[in-house]
Amino acid sequence: MRQQRVLVIDDEPDICELLELTLLRMGLETATAGTVKDALLQIQNFHPDLCLTDMKLPDGTGFDIVRYIQRENPELPVAVITAFGSMEAAVEALKAGAYDFVSKPVDLKKLRDLVQTALKLSENNEALAPVAKATTQESSPIIGESAAIKQLKNTIAKLARSQAPVFIHGESGTGKELVAKQIHSQGPHATGAFIPVNCGAIPETLMESEFFGHKKGSFTGAIEDKIGLFEAANHGTLFLDEVADLPLSMQVKLLRAIQEKAVKAVGGVAEVAIDTRILSATHKNLELEVEKGNFRQDLYYRLNVIKLDVPSLKARGDDILLLAEHFLQIISKRWKLPKATLSQQSINALLNYPFPGNVRELENILERACTLADGDSIEPDDLQLPRETRVIHTPNSLLKDEEKFAQTAQQNSNYTSFAQTPQTEKEEILEALGQTRWNRTAAAKKLGMTFRQLRYRIKKYQLDEVS
Repeated sequence: MRQQRVLVIDDEPDICELLELTLLRMGLETATAGTVKDALLQIQNFHPDLCLTDMKLPDGTGFDIVRYIQRENPELPVAVITAFGSMEAAVEALKAGAYDFVSKPVDLKKLRDLVQTALKLSENNEALAPVAKATTQESSPIIGESAAIKQLKNTIAKLARSQAPVFIHGESGTGKELVAKQIHSQGPHATGAFIPVNCGAIPETLMESEFFGHKKGSFTGAIEDKIGLFEAANHGTLFLDEVADLPLSMQVKLLRAIQEKAVKAVGGVAEVAIDTRILSATHKNLELEVEKGNFRQDLYYRLNVIKLDVPSLKARGDDILLLAEHFLQIISKRWKLPKATLSQQSINALLNYPFPGNVRELENILERACTLADGDSIEPDDLQLPRETRVIHTPNSLLKDEEKFAQTAQQNSNYTSFAQTPQTEKEEILEALGQTRWNRTAAAKKLGMTFRQLRYRIKKYQLDEVS
């Protein structure tokens, strides 16, 4: 196995010497170039596994190197070395396709972390190249064959090769966290932790401690040291869901942590360097939140280096049916019942429904429908879609399921009303099961519900354990 190679591109001899010594101590083979022209020749002849390039060169800029690599060899990671405080240049380099950046004066610990992670990416690209397409399109947990989903999968594969922050935008229920997990799992940080955090669910008073950790005794209740989410996600990915819900005071501290790639615990003195990929998401219009003054513009530009739109379910065509089959299979395994099927009228109803709640709503609709269906076939009434979207096939379809239950129950003198609370329902089911000696078919008839509906409730209330 050949020694891994790093090409250092910088016109300052002292910087080149420092970087070369650091890389040689890591057991890497190195080469240097002082101009864009020399760098392009070295890329062709030296065949590096990673390039480190300064932004300012005598005959051009680091952008020229990044663009050339993106055009000729996009699998080759390239990191840029920027002047201190030149965050705008770093962000532009990431947008152009750079893997990551490091600021001058170079922090050697951060540099070693960057190099190790980037070379891991280079190894993965080489090992997975023959099956990359199959992995991206066929093995992905993102289900769908629509053009929108194929494009999404291809984009995820490209974004996984970078350390650039990605802002994932999409309606509620589209699967933004699943997309974030895929970016993580296909990248060099896949062996590290993927830590999702709902920014709107953390009390403002605890945010700094949760994100950056705290030292024992730093505040009332701090009885021991605690590492924060950033440090827990070191060499992994931190997914900031509903990032628009962060208070302005926390946004300032988050911006600094992202820019400096270091955090300081509450009550701590020293900063801890972190190698953490940042992904963020929200269903809100972040540009509008910036205009309203609810979200800092500088943090917006830092998080929104690359924006990834997740398509809504209504934009995915027949993916609805693929997802429906997937969820019905899961429900069947979970409840240990025969898999329910959709009637043609139910299929038409689902295809014509706009799904404001997207994939999450589809899953909930199908779980409810499996509960309400009289047999193994799901009819439009079982879906309980808003009336204007239903396929009306008989006058009975105007009846709600609760009304149908009530009609059946009234025919049985031993069951006068459908349970109004879970506890009451549980007690009535247990009573019916006891009266029928746990004959579930007889108990379902006594309760005025179908066998499937009773099976669901037995699972829901864990009554199998009682028997």
